[in-house]
Amino acid sequence: MALFTLHNAHLAFGLAPLLNGADFAIETRERIGLIGRNGAGKSSLLKVISGALALDDGAIAQQGGLRVATVPQEPVFDSNTTVFDAVSNGVSVARELRNRYETLASEGGDEHELSDIQHDIDAHDGWAWESKVEATLSQLNLNADTLVSTLSGGLKKRVAIAQALVGSPDVLLLDEPTNHLDLAAIAWLENLLTNFKGSAVIISHDRAFLDNVVTRIVELDRGKLTGFPGNYEAYETQKAQQLEFEATVNAKFDKYLAQEEVWIRQGVQARRTRNEGRVRRLESLRDTRSERRNVLGRVKLDITSGAQSGKMIAELTDVSKKYGDKVIVKDFTSTILRGDKIGLVGPNGIGKTTLLKLILGQIAPDSGKIRTGMNLQIAYFDQMRDGLNEEATLGEFISPGSDWIEVGTKRTHVMTYLTDFLFTPERAKAQVKALSGGERNRLLLARHFAKEANVLVLDEPTNDLDIDTLELLEEKLANYEGTVFIVSHDRRFLDNVVTSCLVAEGNGLWREYEGGITDWQAQVKVMAQMQEAAGSVAPVAGKTAMDVAIAENNRRVAAPPTAPAVVAKSPAKLSYKDQRELDGLPAKIEALEREQADLNDKLADGAIFQKDPKGAAALSKRVGEIDELMLEAMARWEELASR
Repeated sequence: MALFTLHNAHLAFGLAPLLNGADFAIETRERIGLIGRNGAGKSSLLKVISGALALDDGAIAQQGGLRVATVPQEPVFDSNTTVFDAVSNGVSVARELRNRYETLASEGGDEHELSDIQHDIDAHDGWAWESKVEATLSQLNLNADTLVSTLSGGLKKRVAIAQALVGSPDVLLLDEPTNHLDLAAIAWLENLLTNFKGSAVIISHDRAFLDNVVTRIVELDRGKLTGFPGNYEAYETQKAQQLEFEATVNAKFDKYLAQEEVWIRQGVQARRTRNEGRVRRLESLRDTRSERRNVLGRVKLDITSGAQSGKMIAELTDVSKKYGDKVIVKDFTSTILRGDKIGLVGPNGIGKTTLLKLILGQIAPDSGKIRTGMNLQIAYFDQMRDGLNEEATLGEFISPGSDWIEVGTKRTHVMTYLTDFLFTPERAKAQVKALSGGERNRLLLARHFAKEANVLVLDEPTNDLDIDTLELLEEKLANYEGTVFIVSHDRRFLDNVVTSCLVAEGNGLWREYEGGITDWQAQVKVMAQMQEAAGSVAPVAGKTAMDVAIAENNRRVAAPPTAPAVVAKSPAKLSYKDQRELDGLPAKIEALEREQADLNDKLADGAIFQKDPKGAAALSKRVGEIDELMLEAMARWEELASR
């Protein structure tokens, strides 16, 4: 029996239904990735599962005593509470039961009442709730005495997760859990969820995270819930097939309807009496067609580049910056050119914003030289949405005091412009405070992209955006003629957009790597392997950003030192063993390539994901493993051949 089941569920706010006859089930030990457009009703569905929101109609069934815990998108805590107190709220029932028992016992209370309370405490494992809290804090590396109000957004999210986990839930509900988390924290969360003994339902736009964690994708689309076995990569294949099939069916239906319309019109002229049964069928077809909710449109993103900047955006030479005793940037040298798309990568609080301000000439360095380019028009996208006026309507926010907006050289009515960003005219008249997190991000994008700018600074632009909008944003940024700086922990997004990454490696050191996150991780891994093969010294204590990359890419590989060690000179002649290994590596690489090609041919037939989802998932996993093996083999071949 499933842990939780919805049958023929209906839920609506306003005209468009969020759930329209939807069916859904949560099985034991499964991790569900819940995806869908912003405003589709994903967060509302989590509230239904948790019991915080009632359906308009439909049936709910769940196992008796089911424990459900929720981690909201933006956790809220009392400003004066400590981490220990916040987490202990996750066992509030057990805590209150034991406090009540101890009070009654000290007052000589009724034995029968004490016995009943004792039974309830046993059922909630309440005798040792402090130990459970302390163990959870230790597992999540949280300081019990710290005030929650002093924590970063990422650490607050970790406290919320601890609060949910301490009660040993059967079902864990997570709403955008990777928001505000850096790469190291995301890797930690992936490991935690993979080893979680209960079931989880996760709303997320982070495609790499979904690939690494979930066992099933459930899409909320036009009021229906559709399940796809496997991770996000498997979903993409299956979804493409589904949309193709749906388009074919709809086209055939529309053709048939048109034929019926012609028959009714012409048939009446040819006969004195009509076939009333066929007329009724036509009416039914018309009703079906009117009720059909087509695939939602895409956001129309057009980024206005503005006047061209100079060829050079910024030139930094031996730049250093510190605040107090904390070194943010040390001896950093780089040249940024027009058209570069730079990703800034590093733990939260490492100084990514400070480095950006140095590059753009907004703050002065303590030492070194900074030369900024000419004619820079900068647009800044703020992850905290500080620029949002909560009381304004969407139209007022986009174009204060006017019904028209200038987008480049084109004058557009504000309602038309907002429609391009999937805001209906009715929605455009609503206040900003009524928007969901993803809709707010979409609104900010609408305002910023209306401005002429040749330098875009995007601070966590992917938070809360639905995947369709995210993919379109990737496409537009990749083709943008200006310069882009992106602060993000979304691995897939950076891979698809940036031309290089500036990576924080600790102690104020920043290093530039060509390509995206995957390229950076691959380069770091090769460096680590070369050091290992050369017999370099053990890595220094403490983790660097390199550690994060290695842990993400291959958790079995040990982290290299902050700065790559010099490869020791090897003997001029290879040993017999090494020579045999070198001779055999080309054949090994070719065999891996052939195996991967065969697997890709099998996966190209999308039917395998429906007929044998487990087999398809295994094949997909093997394709990824082969990538790793080929990288290792080529790195080893290069190392041996260079001796």
